[in-house]
This record gives sequence, C-alpha cells and structure tokens, in this order.
Amino acid sequence: MKITTRIPITLLSLFVVAGCGEAGGLEAFSNAQLTAVKQRYASVVYSSYKDSLDKATALKSAIDAFLAAPSAAGLDAAKAAWLDARTPYGQTEVYRFYGGPIDDDKGPEGQINAWPMDENYIDYVEGKPDAGIINNPTQYPTIDKATLVKLNEAGGTSETAISTGYHAIEFLLWGQDLSATGPGARSYEDYLTTQDATAPNGDRRAAYLAAVGALLVDDLQSLVDAWAEGADNYRTTFVALPPHVALNRMLTGMGVLSKGELAGQRISVALQTKDQEDEHSCFSDNTHNDIILNATGVENVYLGRWASETGDSLSMLVARLDPALDERIRHELAASITAAKAIPAPFDAAIADDSKRPLIQATVDALQKQADSIVDVAALFGNENLNTDIDD
Repeated sequence: MKITTRIPITLLSLFVVAGCGEAGGLEAFSNAQLTAVKQRYASVVYSSYKDSLDKATALKSAIDAFLAAPSAAGLDAAKAAWLDARTPYGQTEVYRFYGGPIDDDKGPEGQINAWPMDENYIDYVEGKPDAGIINNPTQYPTIDKATLVKLNEAGGTSETAISTGYHAIEFLLWGQDLSATGPGARSYEDYLTTQDATAPNGDRRAAYLAAVGALLVDDLQSLVDAWAEGADNYRTTFVALPPHVALNRMLTGMGVLSKGELAGQRISVALQTKDQEDEHSCFSDNTHNDIILNATGVENVYLGRWASETGDSLSMLVARLDPALDERIRHELAASITAAKAIPAPFDAAIADDSKRPLIQATVDALQKQADSIVDVAALFGNENLNTDIDD
C-alpha cells in the first residue's frame, strides 16, 4: 500500500517495446504535430512542478515564521500553507510510473510523498510518549536534512519508516489523528521549550520541522530543473523520444494512477480495511481532496491543460482518429472527478459508514472505467499491451 511504487524494469520495457514495432494510428500525423503534443506535455509537467515548488516555498516560510515564535495562529497558518501546497502537487502524480525524474532509481518520490507512515518513527503517539527520532537524542543527536534523508525508510529496510516529505510535515503540524470526526489536534505548545510545553524536546521537534520543510523544497527544485526548458535535462530527452514511446509514457502515468494506484491502493484498500491508517492524508483529513486532485491530474494530461491554459494534447490526436473514443474518455474523466467530489469528508469516517461507502466505491468504478479507455487509446496508437496495474 505504499505510494512510492516503482514500475519494474521488465514491465517498463514492455511499455516501450510494445509500441516500437509500429506507430499505429500515429502515422496519420506529421512529426511536427506529434512533437507539439510532447512539448505541451513537458510544459504542463514543468508548470505544475514549478507551482508545487512555489507553494512548498511558501509552506517553508510559514513553518519558519511559526517556529520563530510558536503560537496557535502561527500553527494554523502553517497548516493552511500545507493544504495549499497539496493542491498543485496532487495533480503531478500522473507523471509517475514510467521511470521519469520523479521515480526513477534516483528519483525523490520516496522522500516527497511516501505513505503510509508509522508516525511513532518520528515523534510521540498515544501510549508511547518517548517514541520517535525526536525523542531519542542519544541515537540521533543531530537533526538536519542529511540525517532525515539517511533515516527515510530506515535506510531502505522499512517502507513505513517515513521520515521526510509532505506527510512527515503533516504529522508534525496536526499530530496523531485520534478523532473519528476530525483531524489531529497537536498543540503549538509541543514546540515550546518552556515550562508551558506540552511535550519534551520542543527544540528538536522544531529542528525536525524546519529541516523536513527545507528538504521538500530541495526535492521539488530538482524536479523543476529536470523539466525546465532549454537545458540538457530529462525534458530535452523526453521531447526527442520517438512519438510512440513518449505517448506510451504519458498513457502509462495516466493508466496506472487511475487504476492500480488511485482506484486500487489509495481507495479500495481503505474501503476493504476500514482503517484510518490506510488513508492518504490521515493526520489532516485531506484525503478526499487528494483523490480529486489525482483524478484532475489525469484529465490535465489528456487535455494538455494546466490551470486555465490548454494546448496540443492527446485528446486532439484521439479526436482525429476516433472521435467517439475521445468523447467517451472526456466524459469518463469528468465523471471520475465528479464522483470523487461526492466522497464525504472526512474520508476515514466515510469508509466506516455503510451509507457512504457506495459513494466511494462509485469513484473506484469510475476510475477503473477510465483506465480501460486509456488502454483503448494506447491501442489506437499501436500499443496493445498497456498495463494499468501495479506489480507488487
């Protein structure tokens, strides 16, 4: 159920090789037309990562201001900045699953958005007041970015020993979610070092929050750099790819996020277990928005859209080759977003409520349906073997 899933090399090779024998319907287009679609995709990726970086930088500023003078208002401002930062990033997860900069062997995805996490790896939880890196100065005397990177996933030995990323920040802001109807309720006084402190090691907790916020900015900057125009980077490599290879990568991200990841690991697993620990943003109760944003990201790629701007797109190609398929997938993408918006908040309460669970299942069904149509698009372009599942 871990969000840092990577596509095995053998499976990734299948995505590429399957389209190498023939370009299918792509022969109907000029090289200039296909290059324009690749360039537009690269522009969308860059813009969305740049917006994510800008919001993360604002989050870091809010964190720094809070830590300089801890207060309830300062903590609320940092929480608001975290929620704001999730909006662009949630729409970028569709760029995963094909070995791009986010999740190749050196990609930062595991440091940015890994979950689920054992929160007691970082800090205290109910019944374990001395748990976590923060409360163990003997073993972890220094808390800085390098230390947190080294400790993430316990050096690669535990997928839930998460020490970095959005969800580490989320936990440090909200604290453990012990409510059935609301988010975590960490006090700003956890960050005090005076007798008013509600937990020991407030100075180390502050150092941790500052370091993990700064690391998030660093990691997002690396993605912006990878997709920047006019550089010797991944973007240049991507735009130079044969069209069928580049389009397969785009469709792989769309298909795997739709079915294997979002419909499967992020929603269906939580529906099956009814366990709060299986929801994405469990400390802030922001999971319902995560789902909407992920689904929106898939639609963005198909339409060549970021914010209010659109351009040359997969949709334009499909509409020329098979107008009915284009109309169908457009409808299905919109239907998935509509279904996601109907999921009641908080998600952890909804998965345990028999009257609300059908609304969540409807989103799963819609996402799986659109994934099937994404497979049809791949076939239209000459790839009969697009895989939309996650190989555990």
